[in-house]
Amino acid sequence: METTKLKRFAQFARRSLIEQISEKLARVLAADSLPRREQAEAVTKLEAQIAANGEEAVIEAAAYTWFNRFCALRFMDANRYTRVGIVSPLPGQFQPEILANAKQGDIDESIVSNDSIRAKIAALLSNKTPSDDPQAEAYRLLVVAACNHWHTGMPFLFEKIQDYTELLMPDDLLSGKSILSYTREALTPAACEDVEAIGWLYQFYISEKKDLVFEGLKKNKKITPDNIPAATQLFTPHWIVRYLVENSLGRLWLLNRPDSQIFKKMQADGKDCYYIEPSEPETDFLKISSPEEIKICDPACGSGHMLTYAFDLLYLIYEEAGYEAAEIPEKILTHNLYGVEIDERAGELAAFALTMKAASKLRGSKQRRFYRKAITPNICVLENVAFEGDELKDYMDYVGRDLFTTSLQTTLRQFEEADNFGSLIRPELTDVDGIRSLLAKQDFTSDWIYKAAHDKAMKALKQADYLSPKYHVVVANPPYMGSKGMNGRLVSWAKDNYPESKADLYSMFMERALSLSEVGGVAAMITMQSWMFLSSYTKFRKVILNQNTIRSMAHLGTRAFDSIGGEVVSTTAFVIQNTNSPLFQGAFLRLTEGKSEAEKQALFKSILENRHGIHHASSSALSKIPSLTIAYWLSDNLRRSFEEDAPLTDLAKPKLGMRTGDNERFIRLWHELNFSKIGFSLCSCFMYYSIFYFNSI
Repeated sequence: METTKLKRFAQFARRSLIEQISEKLARVLAADSLPRREQAEAVTKLEAQIAANGEEAVIEAAAYTWFNRFCALRFMDANRYTRVGIVSPLPGQFQPEILANAKQGDIDESIVSNDSIRAKIAALLSNKTPSDDPQAEAYRLLVVAACNHWHTGMPFLFEKIQDYTELLMPDDLLSGKSILSYTREALTPAACEDVEAIGWLYQFYISEKKDLVFEGLKKNKKITPDNIPAATQLFTPHWIVRYLVENSLGRLWLLNRPDSQIFKKMQADGKDCYYIEPSEPETDFLKISSPEEIKICDPACGSGHMLTYAFDLLYLIYEEAGYEAAEIPEKILTHNLYGVEIDERAGELAAFALTMKAASKLRGSKQRRFYRKAITPNICVLENVAFEGDELKDYMDYVGRDLFTTSLQTTLRQFEEADNFGSLIRPELTDVDGIRSLLAKQDFTSDWIYKAAHDKAMKALKQADYLSPKYHVVVANPPYMGSKGMNGRLVSWAKDNYPESKADLYSMFMERALSLSEVGGVAAMITMQSWMFLSSYTKFRKVILNQNTIRSMAHLGTRAFDSIGGEVVSTTAFVIQNTNSPLFQGAFLRLTEGKSEAEKQALFKSILENRHGIHHASSSALSKIPSLTIAYWLSDNLRRSFEEDAPLTDLAKPKLGMRTGDNERFIRLWHELNFSKIGFSLCSCFMYYSIFYFNSI
């Protein structure tokens, strides 16, 4: 996908929206403003939000909200998922279709269901209601009505607009320089053919904030919880997503259905395939009897890129299993896909992306029925849950202390810093679903004083349920953040909870992903490659090799992401199984020579097609290498030499070569010396000593 235009637009949109909303906020809060007279309750809520979170945070949240909604509405318009264009004109026209229709007296009652709002719009457009800009005012009402209409089908993105969010909507939505005009220009029909465009927009939207966070790191400013999403968002190249999903979810299906033709069908249709066929039969795998049993989780799902391709592959799996096409999208969203995220806006977009994937498989009345059902994708945005004072104690006394085991009490308090620790939290409670069911039956109609504590408990348990080890496949591009960038609380918590992998967020997520999967399940991830080689990860590698099995790896090296310049980040993508098969020969593809995303992709495909260049190594063989380095390319003879032959340190003591110890004092430039004092005929003392030493052994 060409992303240059999307990047320019997203960065401009953020600056523009923040500026417009800042100006709008000042007018709304003015002592004699019209909103204070006509929407006093909304203004009061707005002032309460500013008092609680600060003006800057409120402005940024409103900018996020309208950016997400405008982009979502444009995407749906471009794909004709809306009955009438909300932000888009018909071909040859300039004004949005919904406004053009309203000016002709056609106000869609399915979108603007409120009689008084329809009457107000009609009065504005017929000049019966005085206004400085009647068309702009009428269109604002139409947009708000459309957002409220889509609240039914997508409440995660289109919350009911009955508060200050509406007050802060940008004024200019109709001119050639409006934010909607730029949105239409960037999100062309071609760009909207793939929901991947929404993910790219989000990454670019927060990219300037990310730059500010990294500038702060240079000044030793640690990354606070509210900045973790911006600092760690990175969109994964699509071909790498396909490698990860096809060799985890696809592999699971093929092992359970050896006669499956899904990849052969893809290739027959002219589509690329990134599945690595095993070099030997596999017998150690999870058994599934139907597609509905499969559970896939992305514990750092961002805007849902991994999950949307998993949707595509699952759709093929359901088709092959004989399911009716109309029922497949709902089954996938209900049974198969789960995402966890700490960034609310990214979580909204992930849910939207999956909903759009489902909508793309349905048309006409079937699509409308799907929206009416309001199938909410299983995306969990983790929130802080904290009980104040004796709130939890009083709640336990009311419900019954026998129910609240030590592990349950611990779990209820584990989410006090969810915005900092995210999916790395490992719930103490094992029977989360059972306890949730019991507490859900509690009735607080007459004892509302305990309702707040009950709601907190249910929220904590819902989050704990998402973070319980129940998945067949865990797939992720986890956040990268070394301990030097972590805030003090995160550093301390990591030492206590992830002693072997604490050096970076990505390695902690590797450990967490494996614990999220069932025994026999797999973690498919792209991470930095440092865990394979650095001595600080020796203990972590020991855990991986002794307790798990590397099924396959695409060793990418540098420049795997075109969005990251230079040699800054070296990465590797892999599939690791949550069981130990020490003799299994994992397949390793070395792609480090490629200088771009395209080159690495081409090299991967070439190796698969030619079946030449695939290295094989088992956990047993890798364990023979000193420090357990994942040097998969070494020959069997060389690996065996580490085990059988004496190390060099037994024969010779490595020493640092000649040095002065004080260069400023002893080293001189040519012109600083008397020519007669330079010893041109002297031989190298080091060379002489080396020859003498090794000849004497």
